[in-house]
Amino acid sequence: MSDSSTDESLPDLSAFLQTDSYIRHYEGELRRRYKRFAERLAQLEEAEGAFDYFTLSYRSFGIQRRSDNGLVLREWAPGAEAVFLTGDFNSWEKQSHPFTQKEYGKWELYLSPKVDKSPAIKHLTKLKLVVLTKTGEYLFRISPWAKYVTKTLDAITYDWTHWDPPQPYQFQHPRPPRPSSLRIYEAHVGISSPEEKIASYRNFTRDVLPRIKDLGYNCVQLMAIMEHAYYASFGYQVTNFFAASSRFGTPDDLKHLVDTAHSMGITVLLDMVHSHASSNTEDGLNYFDGTDSCFFHGGSRGNHSLWGSRLFNYSSWEVVRFLLSNLRWWMEEYHFDGFRFDAVTSMLYHHHGIGTSFSGNYSEYFGIHVDEDALVYLMLANHILHKLYPQCITVAEDVSGMPGLCRSIEEGGLGFDYRLTMAVPDKWIQVLKEVRDEDWDLKNIVQTLTNRRRGEASITYAESHDQALVGDKSLAFWLMDKEMYTNMSALTAMTPVIDRGIQLHKLIRLLTHSLGGEGYLNFMGNEFGHPEWLDFPRKGNNESYHYARRQFNLVDIEHLRYRQLYAFDRDMNLTEDKYGWLAAGQAAVTTLNQADKVIVFERSNLLFIFNFHPCNSYIDYRVAVEHAGKYPFTRDLQKTSTL
Repeated sequence: MSDSSTDESLPDLSAFLQTDSYIRHYEGELRRRYKRFAERLAQLEEAEGAFDYFTLSYRSFGIQRRSDNGLVLREWAPGAEAVFLTGDFNSWEKQSHPFTQKEYGKWELYLSPKVDKSPAIKHLTKLKLVVLTKTGEYLFRISPWAKYVTKTLDAITYDWTHWDPPQPYQFQHPRPPRPSSLRIYEAHVGISSPEEKIASYRNFTRDVLPRIKDLGYNCVQLMAIMEHAYYASFGYQVTNFFAASSRFGTPDDLKHLVDTAHSMGITVLLDMVHSHASSNTEDGLNYFDGTDSCFFHGGSRGNHSLWGSRLFNYSSWEVVRFLLSNLRWWMEEYHFDGFRFDAVTSMLYHHHGIGTSFSGNYSEYFGIHVDEDALVYLMLANHILHKLYPQCITVAEDVSGMPGLCRSIEEGGLGFDYRLTMAVPDKWIQVLKEVRDEDWDLKNIVQTLTNRRRGEASITYAESHDQALVGDKSLAFWLMDKEMYTNMSALTAMTPVIDRGIQLHKLIRLLTHSLGGEGYLNFMGNEFGHPEWLDFPRKGNNESYHYARRQFNLVDIEHLRYRQLYAFDRDMNLTEDKYGWLAAGQAAVTTLNQADKVIVFERSNLLFIFNFHPCNSYIDYRVAVEHAGKYPFTRDLQKTSTL
């Protein structure tokens, strides 16, 4: 793959320096980072022949079926003394099928076809690797490249189930064009039904995708797709990086979901967890070859002290192969359109953000506390994705505010397209918890909504899955609390609590949508004010699914006021689709009247006027505008502005 990173004129920091004068002091650091990236890229291409080939290693590792149905198996287990394959196909004989040791810690095994020319291992066969350690211990392991793992109800760990269907899924629909205004619906397949159960990919395809389309979202971000043994981890303790979670259905079911979304013009992002991995051994990557340093840093550096998970060694050649190939796998095999990279802050810093309060001082972003191996990995990931898939979208979850995170690599950045503005939902929760309506500090709210790095795009949200989890409350619950259970019917009189709650729910979301960023995100169910928190089945709740669901049925009952919240959210998105304020430049706030509780700003040739006063309405209210003329009132949101 030809590459511009060898151009000695790069990085071109002119735009970066022009928009951020504070970065000039660290110009040398930016150039040094870029040089490390360029050198790493050149090393990989020289050693592997082509970067494209290196990142398609899922086609050579794991189990590969040749055209004659012979099977080639390849694994990387540098700490192993020997490796064997066992399973249904050989009656679970532990040592009958040994791998041959190759250089650089690799192991290979060839299985010739059966007499009838069929593969030696058929579709859905249960398998295990047997790893003999240097100390003489036999360990049963799942291949890190396993494409499908399953678990029976009475089992403790997952099984490696060979996935090689006789008729592979054929995608019918191309990827939709990349949206200029990104409106993201954050979703979890397993909780996507009102029923107290784990919902399926097919359920989501049939019941939820049409709602997402109707609501005007043009992108769905799928959580918890990469296999994770512990359901309550919300998908953030990944055990099997190449396997789509079987608790929701088969790989083909997920492909059908993505294909159907594309047919609706909906872009599909995957929640990508390359920041850490589950500490599971029998069905995860931990101690895969009998050592603690195969995929991860050895010793304490390889353990996350808060999450109890393992931390990747991004300086390792084979770890980079594994992770970059993982990105290619989800793009190629499942046709995802991009990724939301989880816990980027934990990757960027040796302290992982633990016990650290980022003040914005630029010394926090440069120096020995930055994990430059991880930083270079993220640059490589963004480079390969955007070079091979120009329409690909990458989003970073970073709380630190790293400068250049969302600038192109050629400009001295890390190459992400968007960052999540994580301070905004925290601000809304803080305001609702601690401040009376009449005491809201509008200047502070506006400052939070507009405080983002110039030249770097942001995705803003009033609340995400974090605020829905047990122990916290959604915006609707903070606003209306227990009255949501008794007073959301239009057949009864409107109470002051519900009236206030509904109106503020709308105002908060519209202000965040229109002022806060270049993209917008909503977590499933919050658009209609889902009345309960989210809690996965666990010992602490007697393994109950009561709160591990989304009650979409509430929207379908005509007399419930959830329908009005749903309708407002839909009209808000459709209005943005019509006028495109997310794709426009940052808004110009022209009026910020603390006494009157009025905010006025212009964006995308629209004039936004918000009145947050709990008591006062205004007639003939004078506001400043950039251009003189008549400003007709848009009725796109009027029909849902009142109940």
